[in-house]
Amino acid sequence: MTPILIVAAGWIGLVVAARGLRGGAYAGFAGVITALLAVVWLGLFRDVRGAAAVVAWALLAANLIHYLALTRPALRPVWYRTLVSVPALWFSAASLLALPWAIAGWLGLPTLGWWLPYAACGFGLVQSLRNPREEFTLVLDRGDAGRLTRHRAPASDQAGLRVVQITDPHLGPFMSVARLRGVCERAVAAEPDLVLITGDLLTMESHGDVDAVAEALAPLASLPGRVFACYGNHDHEARDTVRDSLRRVGATLLVDEMATAETRLGTIEVVGADFVWRERGQHLERLFERIGLRGERPRLLMLHDPGAFQYVPDGAADLTLAGHTHGGHVGLLSFGLSWTSIGAIAKMPDHGLWSEGRNRLYVHRGTGHYGYPIRLGVPGEESVLRLVFGD
Repeated sequence: MTPILIVAAGWIGLVVAARGLRGGAYAGFAGVITALLAVVWLGLFRDVRGAAAVVAWALLAANLIHYLALTRPALRPVWYRTLVSVPALWFSAASLLALPWAIAGWLGLPTLGWWLPYAACGFGLVQSLRNPREEFTLVLDRGDAGRLTRHRAPASDQAGLRVVQITDPHLGPFMSVARLRGVCERAVAAEPDLVLITGDLLTMESHGDVDAVAEALAPLASLPGRVFACYGNHDHEARDTVRDSLRRVGATLLVDEMATAETRLGTIEVVGADFVWRERGQHLERLFERIGLRGERPRLLMLHDPGAFQYVPDGAADLTLAGHTHGGHVGLLSFGLSWTSIGAIAKMPDHGLWSEGRNRLYVHRGTGHYGYPIRLGVPGEESVLRLVFGD
């Protein structure tokens, strides 16, 4: 049997099994991703021989196994993530970048440098498994800054309200329970005034596992009254799991609500906006009509999607904290430049500190990511923000 027939048979088998075991939507998702992988694989590796062929076939098989296993979502053990999930997702992401070389291969043209996207994604794989730790001071002066502008958040020893933001951990292949628990332990060790969780705790692998999510977040239980959360888009896929796990660790989930926290700097208002796909402007307008704009007390707004920041009424909060973009995911931040693919394509705040009018926004690069595509040139983030409130 030729490689084309073998790959085609494996792909058809996956799609049929996925449809039967989990339905058409998932079959379409898995089918599109693995079809792209198959096209690239056949363009680059069908004529490979020897040990390289064994590795190439094993990585293709790992992808089929990974997406087949997801017909029954569950958090997987370390050995499975090491041998199947992580290699599969690395190979799949790198193959997407290798599409131009694969097209050349299909056309019988030279494929010199075909290994470059795989090496680049190897670098991204390392970035995906460890977050740098940083501290920034954000001076929130409430002045009119004009149109939407990016700012640099400098390292500083200036005192302020200590806030740790956890966003987009995506408990799953790249974020084990132990790894997320370590993130939470370091958050507690930073002695924050507040911990704000701005959405997307889950992947499809952790949708139904309240115990695992609660175990990962357990260190935060030592900060009663200081942990607040809002929903992200992926949390809507398993809202009960997110709600119940947050309740177990004593975190306050805010769904279009406002609460207050007593800190060493006095009372702080914390607002949590729900995630919505449509009519974001109307949604935020209704929220702030109900709770009002910022008064004398400092106010923080948790808003998962930074694309909705433009709809926050002027002066509604001292600082909006968002995630969702994973910092831009693919970019040049590792080389000291601010460019990212998401910022270039969507023209939206993708990472760091922004201002528009009297509003300020901090977009966290993400505690983790969903797994596909891999991070590349945009490391994750574990930072402490020192917020200085002023006029």
